[in-house]
Amino acid sequence: MKSSVMSGVKDSAIGAVLASAIFATSAIAQDGPVKLGILTDMSSLYADNGGQGSVVAAQMAVDDFKGKVLGRSVQIIAGDHQNKADVGSVITRRWLENEGVEAILDVPNSAVALAVQGITRDKKKLFLATGAATSRLTGDECSMTGIHWTYDTYALSQGTTKAISRLGAKSWFFLSADYSLGAQLEADSRKVIDATGGRVVGAVKHPINTPDFSSFLLQAQSSRAEVIALADAGGDFINAVKQAGEFGITREQKLAGLIVFIADIHSLGLQSSQGLMLSSAFYWDLNDETRAWAKRFIEKIQKVPTMIHAGTYGAVMHYLKAVEAAGTLDGPTVAAKMREMPVNDFMTKNGRIRQDGRLVRDMYLFRVKSPEESRYRFDYYQLLATIPGEEAFKPMEEGGCPLLKKP
Repeated sequence: MKSSVMSGVKDSAIGAVLASAIFATSAIAQDGPVKLGILTDMSSLYADNGGQGSVVAAQMAVDDFKGKVLGRSVQIIAGDHQNKADVGSVITRRWLENEGVEAILDVPNSAVALAVQGITRDKKKLFLATGAATSRLTGDECSMTGIHWTYDTYALSQGTTKAISRLGAKSWFFLSADYSLGAQLEADSRKVIDATGGRVVGAVKHPINTPDFSSFLLQAQSSRAEVIALADAGGDFINAVKQAGEFGITREQKLAGLIVFIADIHSLGLQSSQGLMLSSAFYWDLNDETRAWAKRFIEKIQKVPTMIHAGTYGAVMHYLKAVEAAGTLDGPTVAAKMREMPVNDFMTKNGRIRQDGRLVRDMYLFRVKSPEESRYRFDYYQLLATIPGEEAFKPMEEGGCPLLKKP
């Protein structure tokens, strides 16, 4: 009997300790920082387009928001997905399940982004895709807590591919990265080519982050296509352009970069990239507001800001405004508030987030300047056209988002 009583006392004491620990953990969670995770490429082919620059841009937004929301400090943490969906998934689960991260941003790799979208959808946490391109994020893989912020494969094809087609190009050859980005960018661009009376005479896929494009470029050259469309990004795009020049391909065939960042142009130099047409959601030298923000960014990191960097700043700022307006960190509630509020910042004017998660905003068509035309540091683009958001992005009804299905 004595043993039973003592056991009961011990069990009661252990229970009290556990209850105290759980209460303490809960209290820390309620009073601790609001964590936002920048999941990006820190060390490989997309590092200059997102990478540390996205972390800097996110912190700039937090600082401009005075560092707190709902009375709690806001903390930016970062992770390197290494362009591997499994690595990105592990980091995402750890952040959401163990480290109290409320929202994930950037993710400049479509395969990783699709994995993150699935996890955040299940966990009812925010995914603000400021670096990913695939239009599937607002199509068959859409999410109530997923917002595709900066650009997508459809918008890029509507800009660059359509512009080049209108200039009279009739025959195309695709050199595409062999993963989600390349596949979707090529598919969206093929539709534009078909609609404008052109034809695709050939295509080849290359592994991501490949150093040698010779065999792929020789196939493109032998096709005699007027335009070689590069459906890849970052280091892959840079290497392809450099090697195409070395092989003399650009003397007879045009290169079309379907997803080009200003960091790529900086790496290539104007001598190698002059005359290239490209679509972008942002250019630092567009107006006084973009120049003012870019000046602050450049002072912090000594690099020219890309559309991913600008988009990450805008997404963090809009998220914090929505949290404050909603009075909660609950993912679905904040996502609904973000859709309800218009987006206005130095990059986006009167933008709106549709039910499928697509931020509809203007896109721009640029031509890369020649060395002689460039007058100062990072003076790389000439604006050719502004593409209204309603024209740039796929109509919501055509995307196949399950959220739009009537019950």
